[in-house]
This record gives sequence, C-alpha cells and structure tokens, in this order.
Amino acid sequence: MLNVSDMGKGNTYKVKRKQRGNRSRSTFSLFNPVERWLKIEDLSVKQVSGAYLPQILFLMGLGIIYIGNGHFAENTIRKINSAQKQVEDLRADFHTLKADYMFDSKQSEVASKVKKSGIRESSEPPVKIIAEN
Repeated sequence: MLNVSDMGKGNTYKVKRKQRGNRSRSTFSLFNPVERWLKIEDLSVKQVSGAYLPQILFLMGLGIIYIGNGHFAENTIRKINSAQKQVEDLRADFHTLKADYMFDSKQSEVASKVKKSGIRESSEPPVKIIAEN
C-alpha cells in the first residue's frame, strides 16, 4: 500500500558512503614477498625482454621438456600395464593347455581314444631287439 506521507517527497538519490582507507580487496598474496624481493615494479618491459630473454626461453624449453617427459612416462606406464595383463592372460592359457595336454597324454586316456578306431592296447610287454655288428 502507498503511504500518504511519502507522496510529496519525489525522487531522491542514494547518498554514497565514504570508503575507509585505500585498501585493495585482497592484500594478501603468495607472490607479494617474491615481487618485493625481485623488485619487479622497478623493471620496465624493455629491460626484462632484452636482458632475460635467453633465460626465459631456456626455462620455457625446460618446462616443455618436463611436461613432455611426464606424458611419455604416463604413456609408457599404460603400455607396461597392458603388457602385464596380456602376459598374465597368456600364462593362464599356457597352464590350462599344459594341464589338458598332460591329461590327454596319460596311457588310459590314449587307450580310450584309440579304442574307438579299433586299435587295442597290447597286453604283452615290448620286446627289445638287439642288433649285432
């Protein structure tokens, strides 16, 4: 509802409050001591670009090599893990096939498989043939 006493005032402006001091929003920074120690404010762009360009390029090159080495190491670790999984699978296959071969090569298994083709197991022991020179 409208208040009758407010009708005659018209439009008014907000009064701006004065700020306390000239502090910036964030006074604490991790790099403030480093900036004071290196005196970065005193250096101009021309001084920095000309004098420190080889060192800056060297550090950038080292950074690129460091990042590339990290990627290469991670890729190598992935390949090693993949190869280890394949070796474990092949080892398991080898042991399974070896066990099947050992089971199938028993005399009783060979006799039962050969019996289907009509060959029977000999009941007489083998005879040793000696050749004379």
